[in-house]
Amino acid sequence: FTDICRFGNQTLNYRLFYDGKHFVGEKRFESIHDLVTDGLITLYIETKASEYISKMTTNPIYEHIGYATLLREKVSRRLSRTKNESRKASVTSEENTPVEKITSLVRRAALTQNDNHFNYEKAHNFKVHTFRGPHWCEYCANFMWGLIAQGVRCSDCGLNVHKQCSKYVPNDCQPDLKRIKRVYCCDLTTLVKAHNTQRPMVVDSCIREIEARGLKSEGLYRVSGFTEHIEDVKMAFDRDGDKADISASIYPDINIIAGALKLYFRDLPIPVITYDTYSKFIEAAKIPNPDERLEAIHEVLMLLPAAHYETLRYLMIHLKKVTLHEKENFMNAENLGIVFGPTLMRPPEDSTLATLNDMRYQKLIVQILIENEDVLF
Repeated sequence: FTDICRFGNQTLNYRLFYDGKHFVGEKRFESIHDLVTDGLITLYIETKASEYISKMTTNPIYEHIGYATLLREKVSRRLSRTKNESRKASVTSEENTPVEKITSLVRRAALTQNDNHFNYEKAHNFKVHTFRGPHWCEYCANFMWGLIAQGVRCSDCGLNVHKQCSKYVPNDCQPDLKRIKRVYCCDLTTLVKAHNTQRPMVVDSCIREIEARGLKSEGLYRVSGFTEHIEDVKMAFDRDGDKADISASIYPDINIIAGALKLYFRDLPIPVITYDTYSKFIEAAKIPNPDERLEAIHEVLMLLPAAHYETLRYLMIHLKKVTLHEKENFMNAENLGIVFGPTLMRPPEDSTLATLNDMRYQKLIVQILIENEDVLF
């Protein structure tokens, strides 16, 4: 169909489309009447208030009232409840090698400042939203116009803003646990900020259980637990969060807990070693000189988001402990690299060929991270 209307002394022509709903751009309507009505509202607002609209984002209320105020109050309350967690403060090398130059003192100093409130930066997860009744933008305090899809809402914290205002909102999302429906398949940074922890509590809980009763288990992480029981653990974390019971009385086979931990990493929408850094890690792994390769890997580690870096650091410390019991569990750094390489890093494009070509480098990266954990982190 074509919609022709006379507006502002101009004749305007719009091609209308239909795929079960009527639409021109992003908005989809049940009826032509609603589409035209919304279009006229938008035309009127944009014509009569174009100058004002262009200036809406220049004097935001965001920093003074509304979301930012609630955010400060929420952080203050969290700070008052947060307990200090000991961290590995420094790293030294026994030998005077070039490796000493790449210790991540700067990164540790930055993370230490955030020890008590885990203030990892997180962008808002905005999605187009239809508001019922009058609604105002929480960035510029102006009215949201139209019948549907008047603005966007952060699905993690609930912030409501104009689509154009969403470009200016700082990366200060504080996810609300009420909006986080599950633990597995949830973005890593979103989960840790929602629970106010340094790392996903799944990682802490599983590693704590494995270190308590499974470090000497033969084939740890290589031997698979029963899939149904691993799914039970997954459902327990999704349902009960950090209160999930994964003790020996419920799951006597430690391979079930190890399998649940690996499944958590596989289910992450963005892997621990992120898509953005994947190719850089692969290139670093290809460097023949060991010292230069180690330095290159260290530089790429610094590019990881803070929550991903901290999770990887904690996991490598744990896997190093696993290798110390190699005589009993038969799992050295190379074996663990084979297991965790594809689990912790995946190529950005879903290509079987790329995955196969990179597998040896994925294994090598994890092996190097385990063997040099005390230097790289």
